[in-house]
Amino acid sequence: QVQLVESGGGLVQAGDSLRLSCAASGRTVSSYHMAWFRQAPGKEREFVAAVAWDGISKYYTGSVKGRFTISRDNAKNLVYLQMNSLKPEDTANYYCAANQDSFGATMRVNGMDYWGIGTLVTVSS
Repeated sequence: QVQLVESGGGLVQAGDSLRLSCAASGRTVSSYHMAWFRQAPGKEREFVAAVAWDGISKYYTGSVKGRFTISRDNAKNLVYLQMNSLKPEDTANYYCAANQDSFGATMRVNGMDYWGIGTLVTVSS
């Protein structure tokens, strides 16, 4: 079992930055691929960014490329999402997720094995 707890959300203005953190515990999470998803009110949960177990391979959805950076610190069991140049359309609950299967599966909601409870990010215009 893997437990994930997100933190770092809040209310910011357009153009500001935030860094989300995901603290993982339980099994050896360093062997898991990790990802961030988000869900805006009234919309489906969507993929944001993923990082492979070794921290080398990364993938981003198009709308955040160049603005968001995912990283991980396996020694501390932490995963980060640095979000710069935030836009009102980035407003959503942000979820950390983990899976131990192929990296490709990490980009699908149904490909993840464990989820956190989310942290709310609100970007005002």
